[in-house]
Order: sequence, then structure tokens, then C-alpha cells
Amino acid sequence: MALSAGTRRTVACVLVGLGAALLVAALMIPTYTVSKVAKTPLDLEITTIAVNQPGEESLVLDSKSLTSGDGGPVVNKNVPLVSQRFVTVEEPSDATEMTLQAGQTLRRTDVQGDTGLLTATVDRVTIDRKSGEPVAADPNGSIAVTVNKDGSVNEPVQHTGLGYRFPIGTEKKTYPYFDINVRKSFDANFIEETEINSTKVYHFQTVIPVTSTWDVVQSPTNRLTLPANKWGLEGTDPVTMTRYYTNVRDLWVEPQTGTVVKGGEAIHLFYGRSPNQQDVTALKSHIVFDEATVESQLAIAKENTDKISLFGRILPIIFAVLGVLALAGGLFLGLWRGRGTPAHAAPRGGAPNPHDGDTQDLTGWDDDDAPTTQFERGDYDAPTERIELDKRDK
Repeated sequence: MALSAGTRRTVACVLVGLGAALLVAALMIPTYTVSKVAKTPLDLEITTIAVNQPGEESLVLDSKSLTSGDGGPVVNKNVPLVSQRFVTVEEPSDATEMTLQAGQTLRRTDVQGDTGLLTATVDRVTIDRKSGEPVAADPNGSIAVTVNKDGSVNEPVQHTGLGYRFPIGTEKKTYPYFDINVRKSFDANFIEETEINSTKVYHFQTVIPVTSTWDVVQSPTNRLTLPANKWGLEGTDPVTMTRYYTNVRDLWVEPQTGTVVKGGEAIHLFYGRSPNQQDVTALKSHIVFDEATVESQLAIAKENTDKISLFGRILPIIFAVLGVLALAGGLFLGLWRGRGTPAHAAPRGGAPNPHDGDTQDLTGWDDDDAPTTQFERGDYDAPTERIELDKRDK
């Protein structure tokens, strides 16, 4: 069914306007919408489990041996360890910032009950949802390592550097990374680009030098004075030992979302009379995310990369294609001139014109050559006036 000229113009304008709107949307979605989507989600809830690596050294000091019996320190070997961390989003959190709370424990699984608990911390920090860096507030976080009858004792701590997330759009460069044991940040150096289960990841590594834990937190366990023989030394004179900490942390990050897909720590705690003298090992083990945790982190990364891809690439392409098609259709209809338009409109009421076509009417004139007579618009109820036309053949 042919469209009238007015209808064609209306449809053409609609298509051109729709096409322009779709092209604008295709340009705006990657620059505006993605910036809104590409943030750490506020419903974040992550549990990670890391275990010591089979075949590698795993040593734990039996702390009771320092205070009981007549012998020296007892260091257990081949101790099975599990580190568990539970990260949730707490208040204050909003469109640009979020507060993360991470409860972390390290246990030896060969001992039942609380006696197997080696360390426990609760860390809180408010970060930027896109960059992953702590906000400028002072303090921007807290750490609890002790408890009383009312629960954990939170000590205000100013966090610097990244912690539990890398930036959206992680780059191959060095980032500062916060260590809660030392309470300061160290360089996380880019090592290589690799793959984990067919997913591209960036490998970063942080080396924490030997540091006195007494200088960080003046807890009784971080500096002990005992008879020399209790330290495994000769004599009974009191000897003061400080607990030192060092670590090599490896992180494998999915770069689009900043998700830490895999993590590992080669941690070493020891008592010594100086940083360079390792007298008694307190803890030494290499713990790494287990396979279930890696798969879970990969799923979280994929969910977020799919969302970024949808708004950053798929929708813009679809809108651009539809916009071009709509513009082309609108321009075609607007410039197209219909052919075969009837020379005479049907009289009012829809009756056909008996003279339409190529035949010659009774007056002897062809339709195309007939003179045009124009009448003034008048009352439709006026009587019909018959007009005689001169005929050429008279």
C-alpha cells in the first residue's frame, strides 16, 4: 500500500530522529554508563581460603614450650595450615566510596578447638570504588588484633595503597600495596601477564623486608625475655628476643575488574636478638588460594567483565547499527518521489473518476489535454450547476 506524501514525511522524520538518538546513545554509553558500571559492587561478599603447599616447608612454634618444661623451644614440622578471610561491605558506603571489613584467621588444622588458632585480625578500610585506593579521611580504617569482654578492640590505622582490590582497568605497572602486619604499604611490582584457567591475569609481587613487629604493635608476644636455655641457648641468663616478620606476597589480578583471582604468601615469623639473627622460628610456610577459591574469584571477575563488556562494547555496536539503518531509511523516504500518482483525485465520497486512464472521454479531449476549470469553494448543499464545454469537433 503506497504511503501519501505527508505520511512519508512523518515517517522519515521519525526515523531520522530515532537514528540520531541511537547514534548519540552509542557514543555516550561507553563514556558515561561504563563509568557508572565499572565500580566495585556494593553487594561484595567474598570468602577466600588459602592452604600451605604440599611438599614445602611448614613450621610452627609450639608456644607452650617457651613457658613450660625444662627444654628449649619446640618447632613442629609439616604443619597443615589454613588461612580464611571473609570480606564484606559495611557502612559508610555510597556511590563513590565503600567500606570493606575483612576478618582473617590462620589456623593449624592438626589441633582441635581454639588451640589451633595462630592469628586473628579484623581490618576495616574505606576505599574509592573505582581506584581501590583508601580515601583521604584520617583515619580511613582500623585494625583489631585483640579482644576483651566487649569484643574486638579496633585501633585506628591510616591505610595507604591498595588492599583487597586492584583498580578497575589494572595496568602493567607498580602499585603500592598495604600489609596489615606491618601497617604500611610496599611496592607490588608487575611480574608478567599470564593465564589462569584461560583467563588473562597480571602477576604482581610484593616483598616485605624483615620488620620488627614490636615496632608495629607493642604486644607481649612481640618481645619476650626468657632464660637463655628456653631459647635454646646456653646458660640461664635472661635474653630478650624480638619477633620479626617478612613476607613475599604474590597476586594474580584480572585486569578489567581488578579482582584478585589468586593470592599466595611465603610468610616467615621468627624470634631473634637482631633482624639478621634468626634464633627461633615462630612460623614459616607458603600458603596459596585453594582451587575452589580460584574458581570462585574467576566467576566473580567474569560476571563483572560481562557487565562492562555489555555496556562498553555490545550495546554501543547494536545501537550504532540500528541508528545507521534508521537514518538510511529516513533519508530514503524523505528523498523518494513516488511514481504513478493518480492525476485526478477521486471525488468526495470515494467514487471513481470514469475518465481515469488513457481512454478519450465523450468530449473528445484526452484527460491529459483537457483544460482545467477551477471553481470557488462554496456551500456543499448548493444545487449542482451543469457547465457545457465547447467541443472541438463541432
